[in-house]
Amino acid sequence: MKEDGISSGQIIRRKQDGALEYHRDDLTIEEPLEIRIGRKTIATTMRTPGNDEELAAGFLLSEGIIRASDEIDKFSRPSGARNRENIITVTLAEGIKPNLNSAQRFGTISSSCGICGKESIAVIRQNFPSIESAPGIRIQLETLLSLPALLRRNQGDFARTGGIHAAGIFGLDGKPFLVREDIGRHNAVDKVIGRAFLDRELPLAACILLVSGRASFEIMQKALSARIPIVASVSAPSTLAMEFARECNQTLIGFLRPPSFNIYAHIERVILD
Repeated sequence: MKEDGISSGQIIRRKQDGALEYHRDDLTIEEPLEIRIGRKTIATTMRTPGNDEELAAGFLLSEGIIRASDEIDKFSRPSGARNRENIITVTLAEGIKPNLNSAQRFGTISSSCGICGKESIAVIRQNFPSIESAPGIRIQLETLLSLPALLRRNQGDFARTGGIHAAGIFGLDGKPFLVREDIGRHNAVDKVIGRAFLDRELPLAACILLVSGRASFEIMQKALSARIPIVASVSAPSTLAMEFARECNQTLIGFLRPPSFNIYAHIERVILD
């Protein structure tokens, strides 16, 4: 039985007393999504079905392929394709030419490791300038510590499967703005950014992005494309993510597991007293 991004299958479970039993278990669905602009395939990612338009929009924005939501005319599925549910076609508005030279990482994208192969941080900086400092963009300690529980509260699929990531955008007051789940961490981020992009809510200059896994270089890049100044993760960042955050004036918080956390870049946006 398939329901949204979840399917169930029969398993054999060994119980604490050693007895075996047949049991049905909810599993996160993982299927490919081919993103096309017109007839050109831009990328293929392994994702959890659902919110495919958001994922495509967020990906195109974060790769610098398009810059404004009105550059998108419509989304569609190829009518004649056998696997049409796993293909999303983006038709751009008349006269819009995508910046395909800005992204050199097309091909198959792993849902676990993200999109790899950018030559350097400098290449991304050509598409996205650093975050501008603003005195009012700060988050209270109590608010920051409350975010992991708020994210889990909005993770309905994780509660059922235990095998799906989440990305949440929150206001600096801790109010949830958008939460999305996906088997791929980067896809979950693309979905929340893509939704805000399509709703013309960008820039998200007074928001914080929280991810349920580790903070990678790609996640920092995606946050930068949406102009998000603060990124937090419940796990570790990579060295490149830290270097990227420091250079692009983003606050990076890792191991956010209340009551503790680490700050890797730009501590001035966290009110610690």
